[in-house]
Amino acid sequence: MANPTSIAALLAGWQAEQAAFLAELVKVPSDNPPGDCAPHALRAAELLEAMGYAVEQHPVPEDVVKACGMQSAINLVIREKFGTDPANPGPTIALNAHGDVVPPGAGWTVDPYGAQIKEGWMYGRGVAVSKSDFATYAYALRALKESGIALNGTVELHFTYDEEAGGVIGPEWLLANGITKPDYAISAGFSYGVTTAHNGCLHLEVECIGKSAHAARPETGYDALHAATDIMSALYKLRRGYAKVRSKIPGIDHPTLTIGLISGGINTNVVPDNVKFRLDRRIIPDEDPQRVEHDLVEFIRGAAETHPTIRVRTQRIVLARPFIPLPGHEKLVSAIQKAAKQVMNEEIQPHGVPLYTDARHYSAAGIPTVLYGAGPRSMLEANAHRADERVKLSDLYMATEVMAGALVTLLT
Repeated sequence: MANPTSIAALLAGWQAEQAAFLAELVKVPSDNPPGDCAPHALRAAELLEAMGYAVEQHPVPEDVVKACGMQSAINLVIREKFGTDPANPGPTIALNAHGDVVPPGAGWTVDPYGAQIKEGWMYGRGVAVSKSDFATYAYALRALKESGIALNGTVELHFTYDEEAGGVIGPEWLLANGITKPDYAISAGFSYGVTTAHNGCLHLEVECIGKSAHAARPETGYDALHAATDIMSALYKLRRGYAKVRSKIPGIDHPTLTIGLISGGINTNVVPDNVKFRLDRRIIPDEDPQRVEHDLVEFIRGAAETHPTIRVRTQRIVLARPFIPLPGHEKLVSAIQKAAKQVMNEEIQPHGVPLYTDARHYSAAGIPTVLYGAGPRSMLEANAHRADERVKLSDLYMATEVMAGALVTLLT
């Protein structure tokens, strides 16, 4: 194996530059919703080109973007080939991170787009999930290019912009349109473990349709909100039983259900004629997604039977399949573990996580995939999707060195 000291020296000399690169990404909002992410992609491309990369810009057609509830998206692809023997091209390894982020929300003690650094932590929306891994992957690949180490294969960087909306116009779109066909994939993750499985997710919209009436004569209408509250109460009772459905995968506990959005009604003095709510049902890898959806829709229909005057409609918004290990992922795990032991002097372990990510799109295409990148030991420590999201810069630097070392192993 090549001497990792040269890579370590290169990365150490770039730490301040790498932090500044990440800060620039945080300072450009890319909230999804509303999903107007093209400006961030253009800024990222500008920064990457300044590093010497040839950046392919793949704009997603407007009608396709809008069908996903977004406004604009440009996928970025970088390809770096190592080796000169066309008869033995080596593997192609894709590194994927997403630049779209959830809106900041309330409770921040710092500017969510300020990229402020306090006590070694950088704060900002998306700084951990997953703009940090734009920096991890870009600088790891730069170290390989400039080290002069003899390698054989191709590294691709896939920077996409719809993970928060399901990934359909990001990795799935790149794969479906033949823009990429990697042999292996690594998606954004955290530094102290290799993620080899994660939950799937069903987003379901439930609409209750009744008939409006004056509040002085409520019996002349059909109260959609009354029906909706009874259905939601039944769903909350159902979810209490999910704790008994245990996953066999370390790091994943049991299914969950959350009602996260509700809207409806006309005015205070009017019987509500239409109420909608959306739920999030996390699907553990041990479950069948189609069965989960079928059973949940049937449960909702049953819960609505006590309101025969109300029509209830359900609509699937997202059905994300769980991410499960494919044969060949062991090679990725081994390479990352080996590099982590050298860099961090720590035995990092494969595990599952309860969230869902773009990694599932690579896996669904038959590509062995794992998650690894910059971040602390848990989502909670990173304040992921919460106020004061943060990443420890020392973790960013370590993860970059680990990723570079893993790529050396995979390409030699």
